[in-house]
Amino acid sequence: MVSLEAGCDRYLDHLRVERNLSPHTLESYGRDLTQMRNYLRAEGLTEAIDITMEHLSGWLAHLGASGASPATQNRALSAVRQFFAFLMREKLVKDSPARKLKGPLNHRTLPRVPSAQEAERMVNAPKDDSPRGLRDQAALELLYGAGLRATELCLLELDHLFLQGGCVRPQGKGRKERVVPLGLPAIQALQRYIDEGRPHLSPDPRHRYVFIGNKGQPLSRMGLFKIVRRYALAAGVDAPMSPHKLRHAFATHLLQGGADLRSVQEMLGHASIATTEIYTHVAQEELRDAVNRHHPLGAARISKRRSHGS
Repeated sequence: MVSLEAGCDRYLDHLRVERNLSPHTLESYGRDLTQMRNYLRAEGLTEAIDITMEHLSGWLAHLGASGASPATQNRALSAVRQFFAFLMREKLVKDSPARKLKGPLNHRTLPRVPSAQEAERMVNAPKDDSPRGLRDQAALELLYGAGLRATELCLLELDHLFLQGGCVRPQGKGRKERVVPLGLPAIQALQRYIDEGRPHLSPDPRHRYVFIGNKGQPLSRMGLFKIVRRYALAAGVDAPMSPHKLRHAFATHLLQGGADLRSVQEMLGHASIATTEIYTHVAQEELRDAVNRHHPLGAARISKRRSHGS
């Protein structure tokens, strides 16, 4: 027999050591498992072998009643499924109580992405040739020009840049590496930052991270969020912006330009093409909106003509 607490500790050690997951992903798994454990402990359940599907169904209902979205509930259920599958492989339980448990229907909402014009204005917003201005320009070029995740950009090392070859090799989820091509503006912005800006931000020549934040430390995720929001405001983009919105824009605008879905999947580092397919729907929605706004037979103009005729 194994307690839920001991089982969770073993599982997280497995994810950390054997699967080499990032600290951010481990924190997410740990948070979901802790929420499950706390609920079950309040129900008087502490041993993994005693947990049934009915118990987990009650936990899932509790999450929903607490305000968790369907997406959050399904993510937590996925973590719990994997946890019990691990306990089965380790022969600590005979069966998984989460195996047949179904989460709520998840109506996927399409992300609002900046238009190509908005994204370009944001990338061109840094006008300052100071070390921080050059850093910010290079960071924005990578977010929109290569679709990097915030964590990937913050942990990007100098050895991951291949500017002469025109590509970058970020480490994605599960420390999986991929190669992403860079356009000329991104290459030029990165080269100028490394040559003229970075030496002033990092006094230690052994510092391996590309982007430097306060006091010579690697740029933090929060620091990157602040950079994106600052230049969104400077560019006159009213909608809330984040590094991930620029990643969304990277994928959506590639598909609108005719890029192959599989190629975009590779560049984004998605394990499943189903994750990438949402961007095809985003592109279709934006094209539909453009027709409705600008075509003579678009919905907006038909409505306007009808109102004039009434």
